[in-house]
Amino acid sequence: MTTTIEPVIALTMTPERIAIRDAVAQLCSRFGHDYWTALDRERKYPEEFVQALTDGGWLAILIPEEYGGGGLGITEAAIVLETIDRSDGTAVAAHAQMYTMGTVLRHGNLEQKRRYLPGIASGKLRLQAFGVTEPNAGSDTSRIQTAAVRKGDHYIVNGQKVWTSRVQHSDLMLLLVRTTPYEDVQRKTDGLSVLLVDLREAGDAITVKPIRTMENHETNEVFIQNLKVPAENLIGEEGQGFRYILSGMNAERILLASEVLGDGYWFIERASKYASERVVFGRPIGQNQGVQFPLAQAYAQLEAASLMRWKAAALFDAGEQPGFESNAAKLLASQATWAAAQAAMDAHGGYGLAEEYGIERKFRESRLFLVAPIANNLVLAFIAHNVLGMPKSY
Repeated sequence: MTTTIEPVIALTMTPERIAIRDAVAQLCSRFGHDYWTALDRERKYPEEFVQALTDGGWLAILIPEEYGGGGLGITEAAIVLETIDRSDGTAVAAHAQMYTMGTVLRHGNLEQKRRYLPGIASGKLRLQAFGVTEPNAGSDTSRIQTAAVRKGDHYIVNGQKVWTSRVQHSDLMLLLVRTTPYEDVQRKTDGLSVLLVDLREAGDAITVKPIRTMENHETNEVFIQNLKVPAENLIGEEGQGFRYILSGMNAERILLASEVLGDGYWFIERASKYASERVVFGRPIGQNQGVQFPLAQAYAQLEAASLMRWKAAALFDAGEQPGFESNAAKLLASQATWAAAQAAMDAHGGYGLAEEYGIERKFRESRLFLVAPIANNLVLAFIAHNVLGMPKSY
């Protein structure tokens, strides 16, 4: 029996990609440790940083040139996000502006693309909010209860969302709703639709309640009562929203894996330097294998996860939908970065808990991605069922 082994697709750093990396790194150098620490302490949104990214065109890198964007691929977008997190910064404050528009780009009609994409590309319109998850549904998206009822040329929407981030800093929100009750559909994923909501016109129909978390990640509960949304703001066909949401998941996984990897490399760089310079008992602590080995192990894991990420990106840019590779990249990147975070914390000892070193802030941030935007257990379930052919576990 012969076995075909697919070659690993590694990243080729072309002059253009190097220029992207260096330009983003230069931008990030203006927003250092003190900037991010102050924001974290006061739970403030990095408005100046997000505006700088917008002005540089980095958040529009995936929008086609005909709509004012960069017209580049997921690989270049991944370089941008990794570079941000490899600095003192965090891309989570702005990353949705980069890829949430993909639902409009892939499934919107021509008029919707012309109306919204140029504004999103220029930053005049912010589309960072994505309302999907609900308190009583969790990861079972088919069980959402937010309902949209067609009334003439409008939908009337009522319901509730949770973990909807950056609503306060968005002009638009993509909203997943039920247009056909769960009891009336043949397949549980039928009857879901996507609406593009103009938050500037929502008024009192939308109430936002911030959720304070252990990191400076602005997320919210959103309560919707008799919200009127023009029928022309329906993205694609009514009832096909679940498919539209899934079509963007591979891009999201690749990009999230990239910024998570950026954090992981940041931990290794900081901890290796500190361990080489910190002298205790007459020798650098990095000379001790108990400090060396966890950092070396985490670095090896990061490099392996990065290769899977680049493979997923290459396949995506080639027009494929790499479900396994994208999900595996997110899984491996979050695990490798968490290992790097723990190794860095151990290497710094008590100083790792001190705000001035920055370890504790990124340590808190890195824990998020083991459970978000999808829990790793669900990624494993996906791989087991869809790749290995095992019985569905949920």
